Amino acid sequence: MKRLFYTIVVALAMICPLQSCANGGGAKSEVPAPEPEEIAESADLAESVKKTDHQIRIEGLLKDARRQKASTNFPLFFSRQLLDVPYVAHTLEVNDEEQLVINVSELDCTTLVETVTALTLCVYRKEFTFKAYQDNLRNMRYYNGVIDRYPSRIHYFTEWILENAKAGIVTEIQQPNPPFTQIQTVKVNYMSQHPRSYKALKAHPEYVGEIAQMEQRLTGQKFRFIPKSEVKDTPAMREAVHDGDIIAITCNKPGLDIAHLGFAVWREDGLHLLNASQLHKKVVEEPMTLYQYLQKHPSHTGIRIIRINH
Repeated sequence: MKRLFYTIVVALAMICPLQSCANGGGAKSEVPAPEPEEIAESADLAESVKKTDHQIRIEGLLKDARRQKASTNFPLFFSRQLLDVPYVAHTLEVNDEEQLVINVSELDCTTLVETVTALTLCVYRKEFTFKAYQDNLRNMRYYNGVIDRYPSRIHYFTEWILENAKAGIVTEIQQPNPPFTQIQTVKVNYMSQHPRSYKALKAHPEYVGEIAQMEQRLTGQKFRFIPKSEVKDTPAMREAVHDGDIIAITCNKPGLDIAHLGFAVWREDGLHLLNASQLHKKVVEEPMTLYQYLQKHPSHTGIRIIRINH
C-alpha cells in the first residue's frame, strides 16, 4: 500500500505541478484571505482534480445503481453500462511491480467480469464508495486480498472461482444433471510452459516455479459443466442458468482450463453472451445465441456457471 500511495502522490504531482506554488512562496501575499466558503469550494475542486477518470466513472456507476429498484439484476445492469467499451488485452500488465490496476476504459473478458462483480458487491453490501469498489476488486483478484508480487495474483479462472467461492463472493452451480452432464478434469500448465508470453515471467524467471506449484494444485480437480451440445433453450437450461450469471467457457486447448468469460443473457430465442469480445473489439451482447457461438469454436467444449452471492 505504501508503494501504491507513493505512486499516486507522484502522479498527482505530475498532473498538478502548480499546487506547490499555490501553497508556498517566501513573499507575503497581498491577496485578501479567502472566505470560508471559498476555502470549502477550493477543497472540493482539489479533491475532484485528484480523482482519476476511472474513479469518476466508478462513482458515477454506483450513483446510478443506487437509484435503481431493489429488484434490478445488477450484474446485467452494470454490464450494459459498459457496452461499447473497447476490448484491450493485457491491461493488468502495465506496471513493473504488481499493483492494483483499475481500468474501466479498456476491458478484456476477465477484467469485465471482475469489474462488474466488484460493482455488484458494492450494491449488495450497500457500500457505494470507490474505496469499497477497490477493496472488492483487490480481494477477488489476489489471494486473501494481499498484493505481493505477480504470483499473488489469481491467474487461472478455475482458481479464481475456488478462491472467491471460499471467500463467499461467488458460488459455482454444478447441478442439476441434466444439463450439467459432463465433468471437466482440469489440467493446466500453460503459463509455466510459456513464460516468455508473460511480461512478468519474462522479467522474473524466478516466479515460474511458484506458478508451476499453483498449476499442480489445480490439476486433477473435477467440475461439472454443461456440454455445448446442450446449451439450448430448454426449461432445464433456463432453470439452471440465470440472467447475470458468469459464464466460463471450457476448452480442450492444451494447458488451459477456460477459454472465455461473459455474462448470461436470456432472450426469446435462447441464451446469449454479454462479453468483452476480441472479435467485435468492444463489450457487446452477442447477436447470435450462445449455442451458435460455441459451435463456431471447435476448441470450446461447454460452459461452467458461476453466480455472484447476494
